[in-house]
Amino acid sequence: MSKNTHNKPKILSLMPFKAVEVKYLNDFKTRFIIKELNVSNHEEAMAAIRSNVVESGPYDAFIVLMNTKPYEPFTPEFLAPLIPHCKTIVSASAGYDKFPIYWLTENGIWFCNTRNSVSEPTADMAMFLTLAVIRDTSRAEKSARAGLWRNDHVPCTDPSGLKLGIIGMGAIGKHHARKASVFNMHVQYYNRRRLPPEDEFIYNVTYCETLEDLLRTSDVISVSCPLDATTKGLLSHKEFAQMKDGTFLVNTARGAIIDEHALIAALESGKVARAGLDVFEDEPKINKYFIESDRCIIQPHLGGLTQKARRDAEKECLENIKSLFSTGRPVAPVNEISRR
Repeated sequence: MSKNTHNKPKILSLMPFKAVEVKYLNDFKTRFIIKELNVSNHEEAMAAIRSNVVESGPYDAFIVLMNTKPYEPFTPEFLAPLIPHCKTIVSASAGYDKFPIYWLTENGIWFCNTRNSVSEPTADMAMFLTLAVIRDTSRAEKSARAGLWRNDHVPCTDPSGLKLGIIGMGAIGKHHARKASVFNMHVQYYNRRRLPPEDEFIYNVTYCETLEDLLRTSDVISVSCPLDATTKGLLSHKEFAQMKDGTFLVNTARGAIIDEHALIAALESGKVARAGLDVFEDEPKINKYFIESDRCIIQPHLGGLTQKARRDAEKECLENIKSLFSTGRPVAPVNEISRR
């Protein structure tokens, strides 16, 4: 190995790159050494990480691309062979609830998610489900396929003039707000931190001081916040009771943010008229009720899984690494690490 190659930072990727442009990847490889693993499950991945560190020496960064389910859980034990040398772990997903952020921070490892690549495709899914629950499209399609034509679907609900309440006004929530305004919906939001006035003006959104304020006054409620200790079970029996009768609900964030048993009770009582769900608490397993109920429109967590999103997410991962090694700070850190 030449001296030039030896001095390059070493990167270990849990999966092979599948979508990023070859030219971009080749350019990245002029500055970094990348080893791509070819493993199919959690146990194989753990063994491969350990053996690569033993055989090839420590790695400076670890990449986790899309489709992580076969490799989960990402426990401290799973990631332990990478310390103490690894400086960052980068993920091609927006969510980070599958990673031990506190443990990574304690061990001086930056964790970066993908903020931009999957945001708009996920907002597209949120908008699709918003329209689908309002217009009752799944049940209408079943009627048409059964030869019943319109059946009892006339008249259906119009999105124009309805109030959309978005929980979590990050990149996904902002994109959803922008898209909803095209359908003449009035958008309000609840967030841990209020947006700057200029952002509220750009996205034409109104801030709710409390979650209860949003729940009481929204016709459609869309969940777009991250899953963490403070948002697990955020919507349960108490919160559903605060909603209008006949509310429409959309979740493209994480299944565990909503208490599924409480949602089922709300659907059965009519408190929630219909629910559009792209995520589930125990996915890929889906509660039988959601599969069978005409009140539910379901998708298999496809929100951010588009061709363009995959390509851009892989590039975002690499941009985080490039930034860390050129400036000392990644582009999209979830945690904060003292410089070392």
